[in-house]
Amino acid sequence: MNVSHGPKNKNNHAFNVQSFFDSAHVARKIKKFRSNDTIFAQGAACKDVMYIQKGSVRISVVSKSKKNAIVAVLKAGDFVGEGGLAGQSIHISTATAITPSTLLVIGLKEINRALHAEHAFSDRFITYMLGRNIRIQEDLIDQLFNSSEKRLARTLLLLARYGKQDKPQSVLPTVSKNKLAEMIGTSRSRVNFFMNKFEKLGFIKNHRGLQINDSLLNVVLHD
Repeated sequence: MNVSHGPKNKNNHAFNVQSFFDSAHVARKIKKFRSNDTIFAQGAACKDVMYIQKGSVRISVVSKSKKNAIVAVLKAGDFVGEGGLAGQSIHISTATAITPSTLLVIGLKEINRALHAEHAFSDRFITYMLGRNIRIQEDLIDQLFNSSEKRLARTLLLLARYGKQDKPQSVLPTVSKNKLAEMIGTSRSRVNFFMNKFEKLGFIKNHRGLQINDSLLNVVLHD
């Protein structure tokens, strides 16, 4: 969903965040979460920055009137909980595992040290945050101007990582239609209707897991 594979270093090799954490002796913990586990809750203290090694995570907010909105879906290679680096004392959103997920948890002091001491890492992190801001703008535009059918198609493509440099997943992890409805801001019945339509048109295949055909792009690009 994000577009951030990092800048090039002096040797013209892509900077690998995971390799950096392994080689630079950055203190961190590994935490594993099951589907629907809360990673951190809105209002909880900001203590760590997390790097998603595996799985997918949704970021949601609840308004004072108890309305819930999903503002982002993050994948392996994304950071989450970075608000503490900007001075946030509490999380302004909730992070929940969509699928079984593995995250590296790095304390704020430790990641601040790494950002100041390792220029390659700080460059990679800045590039990531810029890409993240661009994607949030795209998501907002998507919610404001696109139909629920287009939003569903775009969400499925993003979950399958189309448009990323790494190979798209042939089979998506299980994501319920209720979750998809929450992500795009519509009803489960509408998601069910469009999923059936996509399958009849050959855009998706729902056999032993959900498979996404790149022809689904036609729905997103069609005016």
